[in-house]
Amino acid sequence: MYLCLSIRTSTMKALILVGGFGTRLRPLTLSFPKPLVDFANKPMILHQIEALKAIGVTEVVLAINYQPEVMLNFLKDFETKLGIKITCSQETEPLGTAGPLALARDKLADESGEPFFVLNSDVISEYPLKEMIAFHKSHGGEASIMVTKVDEPSKYGVVVMEESTGKVERFVEKPKIFVGNKINAGIYLLNPSILNRIELKPTSIEKEIFPKIAQSNQLFAMVLPGFWMDIGQPKDYITGLRLYLDSLRKKQSPKLATGPHIIGNVLVHESAKIGDGCLIGPDVAIGPGCVVESGVRLSRCTVMRGVRVKMHACISGSIIGWHSTVGQWARVENMTILGEDVHVCDEVYSNGGVVLPHKEIKVSILKPEIVM
Repeated sequence: MYLCLSIRTSTMKALILVGGFGTRLRPLTLSFPKPLVDFANKPMILHQIEALKAIGVTEVVLAINYQPEVMLNFLKDFETKLGIKITCSQETEPLGTAGPLALARDKLADESGEPFFVLNSDVISEYPLKEMIAFHKSHGGEASIMVTKVDEPSKYGVVVMEESTGKVERFVEKPKIFVGNKINAGIYLLNPSILNRIELKPTSIEKEIFPKIAQSNQLFAMVLPGFWMDIGQPKDYITGLRLYLDSLRKKQSPKLATGPHIIGNVLVHESAKIGDGCLIGPDVAIGPGCVVESGVRLSRCTVMRGVRVKMHACISGSIIGWHSTVGQWARVENMTILGEDVHVCDEVYSNGGVVLPHKEIKVSILKPEIVM
C-alpha cells in the first residue's frame, strides 16, 4: 500500500479524451455524443467526473472534436452541482491520444507543477485515483499508467513491466507469443514536463510518447484493482454493466434494487414504474421515467430514460434507447440496439436488430441487421 500521499490536490486538473463520433455505439450516438450516452443510469462521462471530483480535482478539460456545445450545455448543470470547473479543448482536426494534451497545454500546466490525470472516456472501472496519486509520488518518475490483467493479451498492446517496482520496460503490440497479460487501462497520471515531449500534431500517446518515457526509465505502471471495461461498443457495454453492477454488490450498495421480482443485480431509477408479475435481472438498468408493464421479463439489458415496455414483453442482451416502446408480447434479444424513439409493435421479434432513431418496427427482424 502506498501511503506517502503528499501531492496537494488543491489545484489538480484532469483531461478526458472524448474524441470523435462514437461510430461503434451507433445508433445511440446519433442522438447524443458518446460520453453523454447513459451507462447505469447516468452519462458515461459523469462516472469519471464524479470520481475525479471525489479526490479533489478542481478542473476537468474535455478534449473533443465533435459537438462541444452539446457537451458543455449538458454538463453546465453538473458543474454547479459537483462544484467542479468543466471546460472544452476543441480540436479542428483529430489529434490522436497525445496531440490533445499539447492543444490543452495552457489549461493543464500551471505554476503549481502538480501532475494531472488523463482518462479515456470509454473506460469504466472503480477509478482508484487516490491510490494512483500515492503510487505516482512513491516512484518519483515522470508518468504513471494504470494497467489491467486480461485473459487474451494477444488482442491488445501488452505492457511489460518489473513486477516489484512497476517500472515499464517496453510495450508489445498484439504479441504472437506470451510476454505478459497486462494492458494499458487508459488512466494516466502525468507530470507537466511530459508536455515538452508532445508536439501539436496527430500523435499516439501509447505508441509514440510512452515508449520514449519508458526508455528513459521514467514510466511506471500500477495494476488496477477491481474491474475494467472499455464500453465503446455494444457487446462490451453490456459486459461493462454486469461488471459495474457486480462491483456495487461487492460494496453492498443501497442503489441495487430488491424485491421478489428481482433476480441478481438490478438498478432501477426511483422514478421508474414496474408492474405486477415482472421478472427483472440479472444485470439490468432501468432509467428515469420508464414504465415496465405487468408480466415483463428483462435480463442483461439497459432500458434508458422514458422507455415503455408493454405487457409480457421479453428483453435480453439488448440496449433500448431513450423514449422507445417495446410492444406487448414482443421479444427483443441478441444485442438488439434500439436508437432513440423507436417503436417495436406488439408480438414483433428482434434478433440482433440495430434500429436507427424515430422508426416503427412492424415486421420481425429474424437475423442481425441494421434497420435504416
